[in-house]
Formats: sequence, structure tokens, C-alpha cells
Amino acid sequence: MKVVISGYGKMGHIVEEVLREKGIEVALATEDVRAVPPALAAECVCIDFTTPDAFRANYPFIAERFKAAVIGTTGWDDLLDAVCLTFENRRTPMIYTSNFSVGVNAFFAAVVRTCQVLKGIGYVPAIEEVHHIHKLDAPSGTAKTLAGLVEKVLGVRPEITSRREGEVPGTHTVEFRCGCDRLVFTHEAFSRRGFAEGAVLAAQMTEKLEGAHNFLDLIL
Repeated sequence: MKVVISGYGKMGHIVEEVLREKGIEVALATEDVRAVPPALAAECVCIDFTTPDAFRANYPFIAERFKAAVIGTTGWDDLLDAVCLTFENRRTPMIYTSNFSVGVNAFFAAVVRTCQVLKGIGYVPAIEEVHHIHKLDAPSGTAKTLAGLVEKVLGVRPEITSRREGEVPGTHTVEFRCGCDRLVFTHEAFSRRGFAEGAVLAAQMTEKLEGAHNFLDLIL
């Protein structure tokens, strides 16, 4: 497998580090994915950690030119149907998620199971997320995913509180409260490394796929 890293900021550098540790070839790391030669793109998985605006502009190109794609960029939820349809029509494997951390996806599963147990007995859910001051979207994609999972089971959309502080990699807390007690679930990222590990795992998964897939659906 060969990889092109689209977006060579902090996440791009960590993805490159993980790829090299695993012996996976990094063909190119670039801030301009459109400059990747077509012949090279056709051989490579594109791992995208750019910005919402950049991904909005680039996704048709990625779907058309690349062998497969892993999309770690968030903040484009309103385009989800269009993006998935584009990759489906091209039959290009694409894996997306609001958070590629395997630990976060286990967190998602725990929250869903808790909602199933608490359904119909009066618990009120709430979500808080804290991230570094450089994060462009608020609420985070992970918080939106959590809210959607809770709403799907409990039938109520939880309130989301967002905070931006220092260099916090990402902390998400889900609370369920009633008059009798309170349950709290928290996932705290210590670094961005977990996101990169999951993205590289997803890139390896694309070899057996076709079209668009949510990472959560693939690992649960």
C-alpha cells in the first residue's frame, strides 16, 4: 500500500510517523492534493486531514483520481450525502468518521448501549466537548456524532457545550441525569496519535472495500 497525505500540518506529520513505523510507503505529503500526478494518485490511498473548506473543494478530485480515501477532516456534515454519492458513483473506497480514534469508537458503543438500558425511564442526556483553540469547528464532529447516537435511541437531542482551551487534543463527556442519580462517560485524548493510528488502520481496510463507509460501522 502507498499513501498520499493531504494536509501536512500537525496531524499530517503524525500520520506520516505512524505510516513509516508500520513500514507503509508515504508517496507524498502535500498541502495541495490537486497537484498530485494522476498516475501516482491512482496507486495511492489519500489520507485527508485538511480543513473543511479544503475538503469541500477537493473531494470530487479525490474520488476521481485516488485508489481510495480516508477522510479525517470534519466540519462538512451538510455535504455528507453528496460526498458519499460521489465516492459511490466512482466506486472509490472511502472511509470517513468524526473521530478515527479506536478508543472513541469504543466510547460510542458504550454510550449507545447505555442509552438502550436507560430508554424510557427519565434520564436527561447532555454532552460537553473541550478542544484546543485552533480547532475550526464547534461543536466538534465527535460531539455531533454522540448527539446523533443518543437521539437515535432516546428520541431526544442532547444539549452540547463546547469549550476551546490551550492545546487540549480532545475531551468528550456524556452525562445522563435523573432525580435519583447521574452517569458520566468521558473519553480524553492524551495526544493526536490515536487519531493517526485509526486513520492508518482505516487506510489498510480500504483494500477490501468499495464506495463510502463510516469507520464506526466497520469496527463494531
